[in-house]
Amino acid sequence: MRVIVAPDSFGDTLTAVQATQAIVDGWRRARPDDEVIGAPQSDGGPGFVDVLSATGGEVRNARVSGPLTRSVDARWLLETEAAYIESAQACGLNLLDGSPTRESSLLAHSRGVGELIAAALEAGATTIAVGLGGSCCTDGGRGLVDALGGLATARDALRGVDLVAATDVEHVLLGPDGAAAVFGPQKGADSGAVEILEQRNAQWSSELEKAGGMKVSTLPGAGAAGGIGAALFALGAVRRSGADVVAERTGQAELLKSADLVITGEGKFDHQSLHGKLVTSVAAAGASYGVPTLVLAGQVELTDADYTVFGIVHAESVAEFAGSVEEAMTEAGANLRGLAERTARDWHIWRLT
Repeated sequence: MRVIVAPDSFGDTLTAVQATQAIVDGWRRARPDDEVIGAPQSDGGPGFVDVLSATGGEVRNARVSGPLTRSVDARWLLETEAAYIESAQACGLNLLDGSPTRESSLLAHSRGVGELIAAALEAGATTIAVGLGGSCCTDGGRGLVDALGGLATARDALRGVDLVAATDVEHVLLGPDGAAAVFGPQKGADSGAVEILEQRNAQWSSELEKAGGMKVSTLPGAGAAGGIGAALFALGAVRRSGADVVAERTGQAELLKSADLVITGEGKFDHQSLHGKLVTSVAAAGASYGVPTLVLAGQVELTDADYTVFGIVHAESVAEFAGSVEEAMTEAGANLRGLAERTARDWHIWRLT
């Protein structure tokens, strides 16, 4: 059997590369005769640059504004005249000093992402793809725009540049399906903070729409990375699935054409996974070639009825395998390897269901 292993990162516990290796090793232990090929993926969130850099290009480093007060070192990728930027490098949740709080949810900004775009422009990039996901801010991309000198200056600087918003979700900017309401609580915002963030973004969206000449706040992906998507749209960006951007660069389609099974995964397989996240993107791609998908995730909060429509035949949880979320995260690599080995040993059961 030919098995393609193509997971995303598992939050802060495992990179996509580490998760891939753990699954490959575990599967091979139980099924040594299978051909197992690792192909780590990303949907635009954490790991976007690392996964893409494995296919070529020059990784560059920049000292940029972090999400709060201190500066951070951020990596971005330049290949000829195409630049790939990862928003999480400048405003990721992992850049906070500890767990997110109400205060950090209100103060976090995207200025560093704008500084990375400026670095790409200075390097002569004529195509700039910004991977969106894993941010700790909900500023609608205001910090990004400010770093580029304001809306008018930013639009002038980016005129003639192919700007791509590589989004990991389909959410809009405002309302019950918007950036503040859906993702704010994950970033430390209580109900009062969510209301403040929503009001700020509503005011900011009016400025974005006046500058961009269109209603960017309702576009799918506008709410990605705390609303950075909306700002990029106002600056002339087109939206692409981050997973698709990576899939093209990593030759995912060619791998899937001759596969018998694809294994993917992420930190938490939940209802947000069904709205543009990598796991369902990989599964849909596999299904287009008649290839079933197996999901190994840190936590699984969905039932079979939720995910079978995407071509996913089964999902297994590392937390359940380890006994608890805490145990799963303590020895993340070893637990994922063990789960992959057990699942491979039992694969004939799921293949027949």
